[in-house]
Amino acid sequence: MEDLMLERIRIRELVENWAVWRDAGDWDRFRTVWAPEGEMMATWTQGSAEAFIQASIDGWNRGVSILHFLGGSSIDVAGDRAVAQTKMTITQRADVEGVVCDIVCTGRFYDFLEKQDGEWKMVLRQPIYEADRLAPVAPGPGPRLDPELLQGFPSGYRHLAYAQSRIGYPVKKDMPGLTGPEVESLYERGSRWLSGS
Repeated sequence: MEDLMLERIRIRELVENWAVWRDAGDWDRFRTVWAPEGEMMATWTQGSAEAFIQASIDGWNRGVSILHFLGGSSIDVAGDRAVAQTKMTITQRADVEGVVCDIVCTGRFYDFLEKQDGEWKMVLRQPIYEADRLAPVAPGPGPRLDPELLQGFPSGYRHLAYAQSRIGYPVKKDMPGLTGPEVESLYERGSRWLSGS
C-alpha cells in the first residue's frame, strides 16, 4: 500500500510540474515530463509533445497567454501504467472583438502515463472540457460575439474556442466534455491502457 501511495505521489508531482513549467515557459524542464512518444490533445493544437512545446513557444513569443490551475487528482496505477484525472482550470486572456477578456474553462486533465526507465512519463494528455465562461478584464460592456460562430463550438469550451479561433487557431470541435460519446470513448481507452492494451 505504501508503494502504491508513493507512485501516486510521483505521478501527482509530474502532473504539477507540467502546469508550472509550461506556464513559466521553462521549456527544457517541461520536455522532461513527456515520454519520447508523448502526445498532446488541446483545443488549439494536437500532435506530438515536441510539436505542442514548439507551438507553445511560438504562442508565448506572440503574447498568447494561457495559464493552468490544478485541483484534486484521482490516480489509477496498474504496474508500469497509470491514468490520472486532475481537476483543472484553463485561463486565457485575449482580445475578443476589441475587448480584453479572461476566458475561464474548467474540466479535467486525463493523462495516460507510463513508467519508463524508472520514471513516470506522460504518454498522452487529453483534456476534458466541462464548462467555460468569458468576462471582460476591465469593468464595462462585454464584447459583441458572433452568435453563429459561438454556437458552432461544443458547450464545454465554447467561449475558449471562440477566442482561440479569433486569434487564428484551428479549433478542434469534438473534444471530450462532461458527458457524451467522446468522453465515454476516452474512459474506455483509459481502461484498455491500464489493462495493457
